[in-house]
Amino acid sequence: MTSTVRRAGAFAAIGTLALLVPAAGRVQDPATTTVIGTAPFVAIAVLSLYVVDDGVLFELFARPGDRRDQRLYGLAGFALAAAGLALITVQFDLAVAGYVGAVCILAYGNLGEQAVRAYSDEPVFAVAGFSAAGFLAGVGAQVASAILAGTGLDLPTTLFFAASGALLGALLRTVLFERDDPLVVVSIALLLWLFADLDVPVETTRVLVALGVTVGLGYVSYALETASLPGMLTGVLLGLLTIVLGDYGWFLMLITFFGVGGLSTKFRYEEKQARGIAEENEGARGSGNVLANSLTALLSLLAAAASPEFIPADPQVFLFAFAGAIAAAMSDTLSSEIGGLFDNPRLITTLRPVPPGTDGAVTWQGELAGVVGAGLIAGIAGLMFQSVATVGVAVILAAGVVGMTADSLLGATVEGRGIGNQGVNFLATVVAAVAGAALAVATGLTPL
Repeated sequence: MTSTVRRAGAFAAIGTLALLVPAAGRVQDPATTTVIGTAPFVAIAVLSLYVVDDGVLFELFARPGDRRDQRLYGLAGFALAAAGLALITVQFDLAVAGYVGAVCILAYGNLGEQAVRAYSDEPVFAVAGFSAAGFLAGVGAQVASAILAGTGLDLPTTLFFAASGALLGALLRTVLFERDDPLVVVSIALLLWLFADLDVPVETTRVLVALGVTVGLGYVSYALETASLPGMLTGVLLGLLTIVLGDYGWFLMLITFFGVGGLSTKFRYEEKQARGIAEENEGARGSGNVLANSLTALLSLLAAAASPEFIPADPQVFLFAFAGAIAAAMSDTLSSEIGGLFDNPRLITTLRPVPPGTDGAVTWQGELAGVVGAGLIAGIAGLMFQSVATVGVAVILAAGVVGMTADSLLGATVEGRGIGNQGVNFLATVVAAVAGAALAVATGLTPL
């Protein structure tokens, strides 16, 4: 067993102390539960910072930077994060399963990652090790929490919490450093608490189908090099949330954008390189690009899940916002990737000829491709949802074109002046989502 695996195992053992919160919860005294849940972690943090500076324990928990500083900063940070989350959980009466699940997902996910790294240096295998171990630990932690607290257990929700937490943790671990584990565990806990508050009905079959489909398609995108490893994980997580919180129709729109958009980036890639308009990283889109194009859709999905209980609006409004945002992302991607292959682009604000790749430049071929892209998303929505119908298809198509046009206008006016390409993409999808929702209400397709 390597030292990194031993260290990860020791951290996992410390993380298991999170189960003290549900165990102490039986006394029904928040003050006592807080002390029992936080005191061990606080004690570990104090020992890490001021007492243990050499010997067997130090070598067991020390990361490379800790040895240089002669302080177990990594262990102290993890323990303090766990203590803080325990305090917040008890004091604000948040979902205990979310807290316990978050701590154990990170701790045991890291153990799974290090165990795989001991045998293979392939990053995708390490991510798989984190995800699988984190998922199993998340399920086990929630089951143990329910037993210790004497509460019921909803299996579909348990699986969904464990899967979404493990995927988010794996994503953050690919873009952050090992010392950032406190940020990772806090992020997982916040996500699980959000889902617990939404209290969306979850079906076991849908969770399992979502995992199978999204993981399979995600690996294909990674193998085809249309997405980087973080980009693939982002897409898988978004796909899981879309199927579980939305429906298969929502997911079909999203995965169509990911698939067609990714392939369009690869289309005649060498020619795009020669013209200076090719995406970086051989066209493999990263997590930033994926989120820039789909964050608005994700927020629309969460808003639909939260309405009308938490948001006083009809859920259908957010379906059109979601579809409009995806249509804009598809439209803009095809407009850029196809239109950039043609000569004589013109700046959208002045219609003057500009060099290829100029921000805000358009070609009629690119505009046509963008309309087709928006139409594809609108057509899928029309086929999958009876509430969309013919008028709804036109609304989504219009929202997509509006978003594409907004992207070009923002590119010509503000891009490069404090706002980058990804920021412009995000703002364009926001414009399209608002347009889609507003047009749906204006045409009577859905009440506000």
